Amino acid sequence: MKMWKEFKDFLIKQNAVALALAVVIGAALNKVVQSLVNDLLMPVIGRITSLASAGDWEGFKLEALGMKFGLGDLLSALINFLIIGFVCWRISKLITPVPTPVRNCQFCKMPIDAAATRCPHCTSQLAATAG
Repeated sequence: MKMWKEFKDFLIKQNAVALALAVVIGAALNKVVQSLVNDLLMPVIGRITSLASAGDWEGFKLEALGMKFGLGDLLSALINFLIIGFVCWRISKLITPVPTPVRNCQFCKMPIDAAATRCPHCTSQLAATAG
């Protein structure tokens, strides 16, 4: 029983459960974005740019200097990365709290809310701030 409690404490302290959930959600998001890119965006891009026929854009290869470069796969990976990066950035903006403005107490020098009129640490009455 003690080992189980220590293991649970480890999982909670190290945020292992949150990390595991993030990996699962990230994998699901990757599948959605990959489907969006492969099934919706790339056929349109392939048609507009004439990179390859509408259904064979992933197989597009550029031949130069006797070598074949797989540009279709590279383009798909770049678009996937940009979409996933954008979505992750927006999600982080949604869940990251906006920091409240702080100032230091003129008596105990502890950080306090900028709008505070009394210090919660030393309970001193504070002078009004300009602005």
